[in-house]
Amino acid sequence: MDLLIIMIKNTIKGKVKTRLAVDIGENLALEVYQKLLEMTLSATIPLHVDQWVLYSDFIEQNDIWQGYNYKKAIQEGKDLGDRMMNAFKNGFKEGYQHICIIGSDCYLLDTKTLRKAFDKLKSYDFVIGPSTDGGYYLLGMNKLYKKVFQDKQWSSSKVLEHTLHDIKHQSFTYFLLKEFTDIDTKADLDLLKIDLKDLLK
Repeated sequence: MDLLIIMIKNTIKGKVKTRLAVDIGENLALEVYQKLLEMTLSATIPLHVDQWVLYSDFIEQNDIWQGYNYKKAIQEGKDLGDRMMNAFKNGFKEGYQHICIIGSDCYLLDTKTLRKAFDKLKSYDFVIGPSTDGGYYLLGMNKLYKKVFQDKQWSSSKVLEHTLHDIKHQSFTYFLLKEFTDIDTKADLDLLKIDLKDLLK
């Protein structure tokens, strides 16, 4: 059984895209985040896998995920590493064999890439979607390996490097997907050549 876990933040002004908000303001930053959530929804709806949406603080009712086959829950843990680790742990406890986790920040993430991730998990221990900031937009695994979530400085440029070190140290196999850019700052919008007016149409 396959499971996709989507980690999201509650859509509260001032609580999302805070680095981006420094340059464009909290109102526009919230709009950008809502747009990214919509794009994540569009990319994941066609997948023939079970899907969980995990909220940062509380379960939102009647939001864009309502009416589809997404199981809603709240993230568990004190930091991002703990929250991802617990999400995987709960998924494997439920009997899933191949699990991928994503956020909602990746502008170019599409259904084709997600399908490829699950396909590659049939042959590799790990699948990773590297991001241009030195982190990753997707992590997939076939059994829980806690080390990849421990002793990491999240949101730093060394997350992917240190994660791959952990994986190689245990001689696990891994597959790297195409590199994409998460939208966290104004520089990311510039890198992707995205005009705010076009994005928020």
